Amino acid sequence: MIGMRIAGGLLAVATLTAATACSTSDQTTHAKGTTAATASPAAMASSRPTETLKPLLQQALPNVKGKTFTSAIVDFPPNASALPHRHGKAFVYAYVLEGTVRSKLDDKPVTTYHQGENWVEQPGAHHVLTENVSSTKPAKLLVVFVSNTGDKLKVDDPKS
Repeated sequence: MIGMRIAGGLLAVATLTAATACSTSDQTTHAKGTTAATASPAAMASSRPTETLKPLLQQALPNVKGKTFTSAIVDFPPNASALPHRHGKAFVYAYVLEGTVRSKLDDKPVTTYHQGENWVEQPGAHHVLTENVSSTKPAKLLVVFVSNTGDKLKVDDPKS
């Protein structure tokens, strides 16, 4: 059952990636560079590393006006955690490529995901916890966003 869920998720991502990568649209962007998350004073005080997000492909969806498909790799160094955040109105799919990640969405229980496991985040979900559980090994996610064109992919909670 779990194997079928993983295979189904990978098939969906592969299909979307192939469809958008093969499109002749002028809107395809192969992002270059890496975006590091901005650490709050509290995060800096704890001296915990943060994640980095490296976009791979960004493509306007040709049959869904106003929507963009983005795939990215999110790297979590050992002991890294992300600030609480949201992904706006984006639908998000995350697949663990390497390592183990602990995650908590909204008021749901904390869940630990190992290599080969995946989850989805509904539009507007509050991601209150995302962290690499290992203090010695990195973790890596493939993340796919279907977002409103022009929206930020990650918005950290306001500092209090």
